[in-house]
Amino acid sequence: MKRREFLRALAGVVAAPPFAARAQGSPVIGFLHAGSPEENEKRLAAFRKGLAAGGFVEGQNVSIEYRWARGKNDALADLAADLVRRNVAMIATPGSTAAAVAARKATAKIPVVFSSGTDPVGLGLVQSLNRPGGNATGITSLNAEVAAKRLGLFRELAPRTSHFFTLVKPTSELAAPFVKDLEGAAAGLGIHVEVLNANTAHEIDAAFERIPHESGCGMVFGPEGFFYVHRKHIAALALAKGLPTIFDVRDYVEAGGLASYGSDYYAVMELTGSYAARVLKGENPADLPVQQATKFEMVLNRATARALGLEISPTLLATADDVID
Repeated sequence: MKRREFLRALAGVVAAPPFAARAQGSPVIGFLHAGSPEENEKRLAAFRKGLAAGGFVEGQNVSIEYRWARGKNDALADLAADLVRRNVAMIATPGSTAAAVAARKATAKIPVVFSSGTDPVGLGLVQSLNRPGGNATGITSLNAEVAAKRLGLFRELAPRTSHFFTLVKPTSELAAPFVKDLEGAAAGLGIHVEVLNANTAHEIDAAFERIPHESGCGMVFGPEGFFYVHRKHIAALALAKGLPTIFDVRDYVEAGGLASYGSDYYAVMELTGSYAARVLKGENPADLPVQQATKFEMVLNRATARALGLEISPTLLATADDVID
């Protein structure tokens, strides 16, 4: 298979869904994401909702060209370049920081609207939050910056935890800021977090094997699209090892993880869609301040807690935004 044919298949271009039909004479959004459409169906619906609230309905007065890396972040640069060659009106990268970085590197002219799990200034996406200054703007969910809250919640959920681990993808742009914030939060609580690395699915298994099979161990996760793709496997590995876990988004908890605390991703996706509509109407990304997520949620999995021998306090159950049984 030729390289271009491979990329088209990877991105889902050949088998585009019916809703991606092109509206005649309408602007075209290039949609770039590190994941796959199957696992992002609800998030896509939220993005389209925000887009529609701004006056753009897919298939009617706007078209969307989808490019999905399906967990292969190395493909993002080529997929972004393909959208640039197609001269799309803008590139949207909601819920995928790796895709945002790839799009920003691919073009300095086509507007880019992103949502990012960490500081977009540190990533080089914008010059400042109030005045982005370039061709990109969007939403920051600040998931990497809520490490202290996530860690404190985890200690309350699993008070016997004394040996903390975190898993990062060392080649990811999100790894360094997440580890920095987590270590700072941990130091404030008088604990140490051991960092484990995984760049591949096989290395995820190897990382879990390094964790002692004994009580007192726990794992804290931050924003990382690569791990999101493997969330069911990660949840199964943790449960098999009797390992309490806390994540940044609820999808991991729905897959069997113990808990999550972070921004409401559906709200972030909807807000990204509304920002994309504003750019399509002619607003300059350089002048559109990067918005910060204001809605955060805590989700607990009571069935996983029971399997781990943990009892969730009535206070946590009452304050949780959602409890999965």
